[in-house]
Amino acid sequence: MTKVFIDGSAGTAGLQIHQRLESRPDVDLITIPYEKRHDADVRSDAINASDVAFLCLPDDAARESASLVKNDHTILIDTSTAHRTAEGWTYGFPELKGQREAIMASRRIANPGCHASGFIVLTQPLVQAGILPPEVGVQCFSLTGYSGGGKKMIAEYEAPERPAEFDSGRVYGLTQNHKHLKEMVKISGLTTPPVFCPVIADYYCGMETVVSLFRKDLRGSAEDIREVFRECYQGPVVFFDEEGNDHGILGSNNFAQRDDMTVTVCGNEDRIVLISRFDNLGKGASGAAVQNFNLVTGQPETAGLKLGGDV
Repeated sequence: MTKVFIDGSAGTAGLQIHQRLESRPDVDLITIPYEKRHDADVRSDAINASDVAFLCLPDDAARESASLVKNDHTILIDTSTAHRTAEGWTYGFPELKGQREAIMASRRIANPGCHASGFIVLTQPLVQAGILPPEVGVQCFSLTGYSGGGKKMIAEYEAPERPAEFDSGRVYGLTQNHKHLKEMVKISGLTTPPVFCPVIADYYCGMETVVSLFRKDLRGSAEDIREVFRECYQGPVVFFDEEGNDHGILGSNNFAQRDDMTVTVCGNEDRIVLISRFDNLGKGASGAAVQNFNLVTGQPETAGLKLGGDV
């Protein structure tokens, strides 16, 4: 049985991970009193007693927790931004070439960001295949439900009285300094940061990330892209969707309450639209963390995940 501690179990990601693990017979959850959740000594004892510790904390607190490990056996899975491009940490997106094996052999795993997951799944294989030149500037829109903003934003959106603007989609990250950009560039292999426009909308969960490309900027066609995706994304969590659209419309909450993801190629031969759909709380956060947990502990990769027909 694997001893697990969730540091930050009261937050959105921590709660979701707890829900996915609490009934599993292979997991023994270590808990601490709620009033002791900020006590470094108590947290240190729990972290060092665990086989796997999830860090579901703000960046600085995640770095502090990582420094509390005093042994050579505790595996850390960090859901914050703190270690996603840090030396010595493995990026936790198993579907990238060679990454599944790297995760299985790692003791320090950085869980990807939600927007970053949607972007990297569409771009990294194309850069690696030589279809998308690293220096090409691309545009990315990413639409998410408000649960991605955590407890505070959830409370704001669900308050009886709220600003009228909450009824519409709201673009943010307007200065082009969104915290996911660093990993989006590094992990994708691009050398030019994308023009990235995240949008938050008035629904709880679900995400749709769109990357727009011009054929003239590529070393390949839309069909070449499809062929790369066919090869890369055959499951068990990420799939290439040959059809992808329902009467020309793709909903951003189609994958709400699920842990899988699909990628789709739309548009035409001159203007190509790449789309990933998933749940910002699933493959974009806690579902991905549990997938990484399964890999690093030798369990079936999809154990405890909600996939397609399971929901």
